[in-house]
Amino acid sequence: MVKNILVTGGAGYIGSHLTELLIKQKKNVIILDNLSTGYKKLIIKKAKFIRSDISNVKKIKNIIKDFNIDSVIHLAAVLSVGESQSNPKKYYKINVEGTNKLLSSIKNSKVKNFIFSSTCAVYKDGLKKVSEKSPLKPTSVYGKTKLNCEKIIHKFCKKQKINYGILRFFNVAGASPSGKIGQINKGDQLFKNLSSEIRKKKPIFRIYGTNYKTPDGTCVRDYIHVCDIADIHSKLLKKLSIINKSVILNCGYSKGLSVKQVVNEFKKNIKKTIKIVFLNRRKGDMEKITADNKKIKKFLSWRPKYNKLSFIVKSSLKWESKLNI
Repeated sequence: MVKNILVTGGAGYIGSHLTELLIKQKKNVIILDNLSTGYKKLIIKKAKFIRSDISNVKKIKNIIKDFNIDSVIHLAAVLSVGESQSNPKKYYKINVEGTNKLLSSIKNSKVKNFIFSSTCAVYKDGLKKVSEKSPLKPTSVYGKTKLNCEKIIHKFCKKQKINYGILRFFNVAGASPSGKIGQINKGDQLFKNLSSEIRKKKPIFRIYGTNYKTPDGTCVRDYIHVCDIADIHSKLLKKLSIINKSVILNCGYSKGLSVKQVVNEFKKNIKKTIKIVFLNRRKGDMEKITADNKKIKKFLSWRPKYNKLSFIVKSSLKWESKLNI
């Protein structure tokens, strides 16, 4: 059974929520993070933290041996669609080469399970709702690097007889209901950007593109609360160790929300006057994408717990109000 888990990127937004849950479940968690996009503030105290890079093969080999690691959850990555377009070399180096080196670290080890955080950005644009069998044709460099990683993992794990789970995240949002952990790094995340903007004296909400072929002209996304993402990892890890099979799963609510809908929900929850600025579309942004989540519901007997838009917004605002950095 799963006992000793290495979480790469465990000091990041998703990694901290996942680690919090695994620690509650009495697992031994070793966090590997170089803190380039992770934060000491988000490190769960009961986990063992090691500051290192996923490309440090020798160090990771020693960690796997010393802590008797049986499962690896690979979250470490750079993940801004916009930045990936202007700096593709960085994205290939960290996401693709980094994953390659991490895999070489676990070669011929006792690791039996490997979970990878991928993205809905691997799918072809314009499909509206996608299942795991939908055509793959990433628009952004970020999506291309993640699809590259998926292929590398599939080939490696098959050869090494390691169970793998590839989780294609849709848009992760929100913060822990406890208010203790949440998102610090901004990136392209709408909920984070809106929450942090509200702290300013004269907040401005920026909407990129109003001429998409959607009901209100703005991009449509399938947002999923970060605690539901953590729950999916936990359930998948347990399932993989029991059935000894590999799987690719979409992680979303199967419900699309436009940028304007999200902005309006934020406006309901605050008293300040908000200025809204409409800007041009950003290169690499998909028009509309939502998850067909039938497979994950069946495979993991999973049901979302935090899927109300109002809750996702309130948890984001609660975390932001406590954040002093």
